[in-house]
Amino acid sequence: MKKITVLTGAGISAESGIPTFRDADGLWEGYDVMEVATPEGWEKNPQLVLEFYNQRRKRALEVMPNRGHEILAELEKYFDVTIVTQNVDNLHERAGSSNVIHLHGSLFESRSTKNENLVYPINGWELKFGDKCEEGSQLRPNIVWFGEMVPLMGVASEHARRADIFIVVGTSMVVYPAAGLIDYVPFESPKYVVDPNIPALTHIPYLHKIPEKASTGMEKLKAELLKNMS
Repeated sequence: MKKITVLTGAGISAESGIPTFRDADGLWEGYDVMEVATPEGWEKNPQLVLEFYNQRRKRALEVMPNRGHEILAELEKYFDVTIVTQNVDNLHERAGSSNVIHLHGSLFESRSTKNENLVYPINGWELKFGDKCEEGSQLRPNIVWFGEMVPLMGVASEHARRADIFIVVGTSMVVYPAAGLIDYVPFESPKYVVDPNIPALTHIPYLHKIPEKASTGMEKLKAELLKNMS
């Protein structure tokens, strides 16, 4: 069974109704990202950060996976599929994907502010100020903020190295280190990019472009992949 490694970004979740990361003015849902997505913002006003992510979590629970998510899950019938996502929602899991790596963390997990190894599921949408880990420290969203290391990057790059097929869906390929994953893919492995605005990847060999949104673009790509199996 061939191995497919998929990198997904904000574009696939946007089709389900989750706004993309930042507006043109640098704001994220009306908030300055430095206030709600950095360690410094957390130190300054943890209640604001908690409320911001509570609203994001609530919104994520209100939407449904779209056809793009579903097709990626369906490909598991024919391929060994690993999804590396920059998204913090759980739409891939809800669509049925069984092997999802969240590079930037998960909205639906909290972790200790003192011991990063203490991670807990969040049931529902609310994480409150005063919610503490078993060691007595405040819980924070288990999100990789600006200025923090991306701990799962090594695991993700290993999946890219072993990819027989590499797929990029709904990302501008400008956010690093995630954007660098494509450089780990074997030279001869076909690479597919599905996005209405194809990123400039002129240095990438065996690149196939599908300039469409995730739902329709993945329908075309699934048909092509299955045709190539026969």
